[in-house]
Amino acid sequence: MKIIAINGSPRKNGNTGILLNKALEGAASNGAETEIFHLYDLNYKGCKSCFACKLINGNSYGNCSINDEISPILKKIKNSDAIILGSPIYLGSITGEMKSFMERLIFPYLVYDENYSSLFPKKISVGLIYTFGVDEQRLKQSKWQESIKYNEFLVERFLGKAESLFVTDTYQFDDYSKYVSTAFDAGNKLKRREEVFPQDCKKAFELGKRLVEI
Repeated sequence: MKIIAINGSPRKNGNTGILLNKALEGAASNGAETEIFHLYDLNYKGCKSCFACKLINGNSYGNCSINDEISPILKKIKNSDAIILGSPIYLGSITGEMKSFMERLIFPYLVYDENYSSLFPKKISVGLIYTFGVDEQRLKQSKWQESIKYNEFLVERFLGKAESLFVTDTYQFDDYSKYVSTAFDAGNKLKRREEVFPQDCKKAFELGKRLVEI
């Protein structure tokens, strides 16, 4: 079994990165081979709407024709058994890097036929991990969760069964007193980091285990 994690956060060792690595630990505990890639390390762009992936008898039919630093990752995913996509939520959505990556990952497999069918060669398991600075109450009030859930629909439609993990009220600063952050209670943030985030890490670990269960 092979599982690949994609980190859409600019911080390799931030909340999203920690959770992704915990998920990979869970997958490894079930015997999976694991690998992680950090999108902010790579030079690439999103879909450029060239439609080479849909050209009849074209050399790139069903594959992205762009050759850049995420091209090898897209090929690896095609041969993987499961993937995990992780992103913090910026302005109510996944990061721009993750959005561009998902365009390049999914669009080449989308067929413009009557059923909008998929060219992905098999069904794989997909985990989606999101981190939020806001707490559960503000997340519900914002209705961001509804729009973010659309990513789950996309990956299930074209890649395989998906499962999402939402981790809220994350600890963002080493010292809240240095930043304009009166929307948050630094003491409560630290308490949650110490008491709740370890539970979130366990959830990520269990998610990784489930993704590679045979």
